Amino acid sequence: MSNNEQLPGEDALHGVLHVGGMYENWFLDYASYVILERAVPAVEDGLKPVQRRILHAMKEMDDGRFNKVANVIGQTMQYHPHGDASIGDAMVNLGQKDLVIETQGNWGDIRTGDDAAAPRYIEARLSKFALEVAFNNKTTSWQLSYDGRKNEPLTLPMKFPLLLAQGAEGIAVGLSTKILPHNFVELLEASIKYLKGRKFELYPDFLTGGMIDVANYNDGKRGGKVRVRAHIEEKDKKTLLIKDVPYGITTSQLIDSIVKANDNSKIKIKKVIDNTAKDVEIEVQLAPGISPDITIDALYAFTDCEISISPNACVIVEDKPVFITASDLLRHSAEFTKTLLGKEQEIKLAELEDKWHYTSLEKIFFEKGIYKELEQKHKDWDTVIAAIDKAFTPYKKNLKRPIAKEDILKLTEKPVRRIYRLDITELNNQIKNIEAEIADVKHNLAHLVEFTITYYEGLLKKYGAGRERKTEIKTFDNIQVQQVAIANTKLYVNRAEGFIGTSLKKDEFVADCSDLDNIIVFKRDGKMLVTKVADKTFVGKDIIHVDVFKKNDDRTTYNMIYLDGKTGVSYAKRFNVTGITRDKEYDLAYKGEKNSKVHYFSANPNGEAEVVTIKLSPNCAARNKEFDLYFETIAIKNRNSMGNQVTKYPVRSVKFKEKGVSTLSGLKIWYDDAIGRLNTEKRGLYVGSFEGEDKIIVFYKNGTYELTNFEITNRYEPEDAVYIEKFNPEKIITAIYFDAEKKQFNVKRFKIETQTLNNKFSFIKEGAKNYLELVTTQEQPVIHMSYGKKKDPEEEEVDLAEFIDVMGYKSVGSKLVGADLISLELISEEENTGEEDSDDKLQGELFS
Repeated sequence: MSNNEQLPGEDALHGVLHVGGMYENWFLDYASYVILERAVPAVEDGLKPVQRRILHAMKEMDDGRFNKVANVIGQTMQYHPHGDASIGDAMVNLGQKDLVIETQGNWGDIRTGDDAAAPRYIEARLSKFALEVAFNNKTTSWQLSYDGRKNEPLTLPMKFPLLLAQGAEGIAVGLSTKILPHNFVELLEASIKYLKGRKFELYPDFLTGGMIDVANYNDGKRGGKVRVRAHIEEKDKKTLLIKDVPYGITTSQLIDSIVKANDNSKIKIKKVIDNTAKDVEIEVQLAPGISPDITIDALYAFTDCEISISPNACVIVEDKPVFITASDLLRHSAEFTKTLLGKEQEIKLAELEDKWHYTSLEKIFFEKGIYKELEQKHKDWDTVIAAIDKAFTPYKKNLKRPIAKEDILKLTEKPVRRIYRLDITELNNQIKNIEAEIADVKHNLAHLVEFTITYYEGLLKKYGAGRERKTEIKTFDNIQVQQVAIANTKLYVNRAEGFIGTSLKKDEFVADCSDLDNIIVFKRDGKMLVTKVADKTFVGKDIIHVDVFKKNDDRTTYNMIYLDGKTGVSYAKRFNVTGITRDKEYDLAYKGEKNSKVHYFSANPNGEAEVVTIKLSPNCAARNKEFDLYFETIAIKNRNSMGNQVTKYPVRSVKFKEKGVSTLSGLKIWYDDAIGRLNTEKRGLYVGSFEGEDKIIVFYKNGTYELTNFEITNRYEPEDAVYIEKFNPEKIITAIYFDAEKKQFNVKRFKIETQTLNNKFSFIKEGAKNYLELVTTQEQPVIHMSYGKKKDPEEEEVDLAEFIDVMGYKSVGSKLVGADLISLELISEEENTGEEDSDDKLQGELFS
């Protein structure tokens, strides 16, 4: 129906009803209802309507005992206009968050995805915490329920940032909300800091544990992002253990993602077993010959072991959806709590003043004998009331407000009895106690911020135990998927016809690769391009070199001799290819002149510079028609450079003569102790320059050491690895450790006697409570230590090289000091702070 059409008879009755108007009114009504009444929580109490109605119904039923959930659902249906299923789901969701509802029975498991038992089998009651922070009839605003039969709270008087503690998620019409849960203790501490005018930071915390990178959290605003990972432990070289699940992922979903990644050849595993019981444990058994470190990276890259979550904090403020930050939500909650506590104190003050007024009247009534007016013969009851009121006249100036008729009527209802002195004394004591309470309340109102801080501190003391942070805040490394993807396919090339791909199985085999790799191709005409691996791709005829492309690889060096088609001069050049635009063709022959061609080409993974023999055309005018070219004499430059002139005469052939050595210095390695990874980007602590069979040695807190290669894919737990450097078997290791059995610190000096890679060897005395205190490879280590009583400690410098001789790495060592050690400091030697080719460790010593 068009806007100009009308319904039959509509024009006569109501005028023309346009579809546009119908859509605007009805759709907006529906959208507003979904936003305000179903999907988005209110800023005041952090609850959606169904959650608020559940808690209100539970408060009405509360007698301290558990109630069947089915019974609570029935009670809630008096207020909630939807079915029992929606109420039951919302209640289970609240109960699983373990904060405002105390549960009994099988309520399911958010880690495994197991459903709760039927509502008739499980029970619940409000937690003591909820009863303290969420309910007060005197400060609650009320509204009629949907059928007009009952009153329900407009919002609950919530004196805690519940929305941030529980989190919320909902999809409405045209908008959605996703507020991540935060830590109970940290929210209270942040509220206290805010009220004290100090800075605070808030980061999500999940009941499922795991690790979180909050670098891009952006305070919970739209556009922010957090990365969440499961903890993965290496049980042995053939087995990995996943110890928790990321927020919002169940164990079955996680296992399915691992199986899918294995089926797609992204990872290579033998078996995955779910051992989850009280604690999450998923066992991943590796295929033979597969690296545990690379598999851990691949699990994070290709499975739900790592997920990304985008928060989107949207709440209802004054009947409108508003996008807000987590910090703003906490500030609003703190201010709202302060206002509520102020209202409660004002109500309490009014009640105390009423009580003081009536108790004072009661004292005067009996002490001054005014009650005797009841024994006089008056004409009527009004005359009695008037007489009593008149009798109070001399004392009214001592009262804080006028005497109302209701006050006198209440006094006359008391039984007339003999009044002992003790009764008046009790009344005096009551008045004093009331006056003390009034003074306290007035003090609280005058110092409302301090009173609110005290309130939060009380909540922290009563309910904070056992609610410490469960999700570890860490900085994650950025995993390059091409580096960790399993080589799941083979690359082939047809050089003459110019095709490369994984389906050319009858042609020349190039290399194993993954379906995520890029392929670099060089052709006889001096053109180069990089393209994504595919079944079959035409890249151009006369291919002279093809391989898997490694981005940012500044070690692989290409040696090339080419003919410039314009001038006829031959040039030699050396270059790297570190970054390109995919599927763009690049000219390596200078300016890409027509008739240019490549005489010689080689790819060298570590900058090797070979010797080649160049033969010129026998008919040319050159005196020397055969000579050798040493590539080591040519500097490595940009791939667009012309290169060095070789000859202006026609070249007949270029042949390999002699293998050369690398012209590159050793590979410089740094260790990023924030994420526990090696790198070549100068992040963290410089470890050394590495070549060939060089090794790294790592010392751990538990008193073990391990030798590893210097592959960038190696993983080291930064919390456990306290010392890392380039391995030198001639260096003497000095270590100080605590011997729990003898309650003393021992020192030992030794050389590394093992050469096995990736095995941990203990070098301190065995014992569950023994730990490494200090380790160094300084030649002449000197320590400064203090020990004895903390108020008056003894101090001493010890030259450890003179203190003890070099022994075997399994030796116990000698006692250095008793268990009364207060502090221990290594007096460092001068260290190299540059990037020189040095085998010395440049990062300094670490202590527990």
